[in-house]
Amino acid sequence: MKRSKKSLAVVLAMLLTFTLVLSACGGKDGKQAEGTSDKPVELIWYTIGTPQKDTDRVMEEVSKYTKEKIGVTVKMRQIDFGDYSQKMQVMAASGEPIDIMFTSSWAFDYVQNARKGAFLAIDDLLNKQGKGIKDALDPAFLEGSKVDGHNYGIPANKELPAQEVWRFNKQLLDKYNLDISNVNSLESLEPLLKTIKEKEPNVFPLAADKNFGLYVPYDYVIEKMPMAVKLDSTDLKVVNVFDTPEMKQALQTMNKYYKAGYIPTEAATLNSLSDVQATGKWFADKATNQPFADNQWSASYGYPVVSTPAGPSTIFNWSVMGSMQAISANSKYPEKAMEFLNLLNTDPKLRNMVDSGIEGVHYKKIGDNVMENLPDAKNYDMPTFSLGSVIITYLNKEDPANKWDEFKKFNDAGKPAPLLGFNFDTSKVTTEIAAVQNVKEAFWTSLMTGTVDPNQYLPQANEKMKAAGLDKIMAEAQRQIDEWKASKK
Repeated sequence: MKRSKKSLAVVLAMLLTFTLVLSACGGKDGKQAEGTSDKPVELIWYTIGTPQKDTDRVMEEVSKYTKEKIGVTVKMRQIDFGDYSQKMQVMAASGEPIDIMFTSSWAFDYVQNARKGAFLAIDDLLNKQGKGIKDALDPAFLEGSKVDGHNYGIPANKELPAQEVWRFNKQLLDKYNLDISNVNSLESLEPLLKTIKEKEPNVFPLAADKNFGLYVPYDYVIEKMPMAVKLDSTDLKVVNVFDTPEMKQALQTMNKYYKAGYIPTEAATLNSLSDVQATGKWFADKATNQPFADNQWSASYGYPVVSTPAGPSTIFNWSVMGSMQAISANSKYPEKAMEFLNLLNTDPKLRNMVDSGIEGVHYKKIGDNVMENLPDAKNYDMPTFSLGSVIITYLNKEDPANKWDEFKKFNDAGKPAPLLGFNFDTSKVTTEIAAVQNVKEAFWTSLMTGTVDPNQYLPQANEKMKAAGLDKIMAEAQRQIDEWKASKK
């Protein structure tokens, strides 16, 4: 009898050991990995921005809240703007432990890295742990950020469309009683620029630097590559933008303005005109709009700035992908990562803690959804746009009470670009794209800033880009667009 009890004890011990081993392995359902034990899951979050002194201190408070809410703690790692793309490429390729990471159309390229396998496809997670995100976002955000039919990132709920505007130094408008109500094109600026040139010799009439881009009504297949589809196109025909009448006219007008002295002589090599903007020695330039942008620019420069549309409000792929969070394909805790992102984008308390820091330390509330920075805010100065939903962040005391209502109206008014949701797979033409890019770099800024005569240089640019393979790239883009268009019927 004693022997039987001993044998039974051994068997039970073996079964218990086997059960514990299975539990530790987690299996396909990943329950152990997803933090069903008493110990919370730690998520590692990489984001863009200048590292802040109080980041760890704030994340301790964030973790207290998220541990109670969803059983996770958070470690944030910041990489400065200039280094982010390169460092993230290295870490993603090396399998560095990452759960969540910032990505976009302009930093740590979203489409490229989704196709490389750096990000997890999140379609199922969005339908389960991310329902709050889907309810809050305009459907165009998720539709426009699909890559080959799948979502790999969560766009920040912010301004959805992009709208180019002409900006003006209102001090000079008022001084010379200039009217901008009829400014609706590059050409219509001429009488205003002429007045400023004649009366204000120390002011740049049209403040353009090497980043200046001309507005033409086209949806670029690849940003700053001269192939696009016209905004009102129904056949989605890809054209060389440099061959279009709109671009030719715009380039000729810029060259005319350059010769007239309206544009800085060194525009093609100027990195920035921030010093000119700081002193108010400019009259007009071009920018991308959002609700109350005039207020923000005026506050930033210390003098009034006003604007008028240069083009329609349009939802492009790049505007949808301007700020996103992706879950690493190597994350051990994808479900918990999505739970955190869902909370971040729907819970004002968490979102504002991540954005503004600790209440009573970095900021104080002066209303239900209005805040004011405290002196220690300098130790936690975060880029709001990069951290999730913008429209649930607290207002600053200077903000209008209807700010987020106006954002919704702005988003609702945006019209989808013809290629919204299409992302060009460049894998078959990578050599040609690199070659065309090299040619483009030699001509683009000089043409865009009016520094050179387009009648002379545009034919040269087109000839060299064709020789580099532009026609092959356009043909491949057209093939993919035709297939994409057919799949949507």
